[in-house]
Amino acid sequence: MMKPLLAFLLLLLHFPTDKAFQADIVDDLSNNFKAGNSKEIAKSFAASVELIIIDQEDVYNKAQAEQILKDFFVKNPPNRVSIIHRLSNYPNYRLGILSLGTKNGKFRVTITMSLKKPANNFLITELRIEPDKE
Repeated sequence: MMKPLLAFLLLLLHFPTDKAFQADIVDDLSNNFKAGNSKEIAKSFAASVELIIIDQEDVYNKAQAEQILKDFFVKNPPNRVSIIHRLSNYPNYRLGILSLGTKNGKFRVTITMSLKKPANNFLITELRIEPDKE
């Protein structure tokens, strides 16, 4: 019993630091978009976020951006999401593009993130939700 546990702990030690786990932020955000969870998405917002939702565009603080996203989800309850594209090979930048299905149609969601110091985590600097033209 101890040998498998020891092997597992040694395996964990060889795992890269928390940056590797940050690479999955697009997966986490995708799940939160599918759930329509603006509160969890807002946890990844930078102090100010450029928000483009359909025809509304401005820079907002975290609380304002969360409220606008919450209003979007109330008007457009999500029912499915898929990751179209992700860019994670740059050390200070992440990009995720999602296809978001709602009861009112499909939307294309583009999430732009930058690495923020000293916490060393990726925060959303731009969130764009546009009607999907396909």
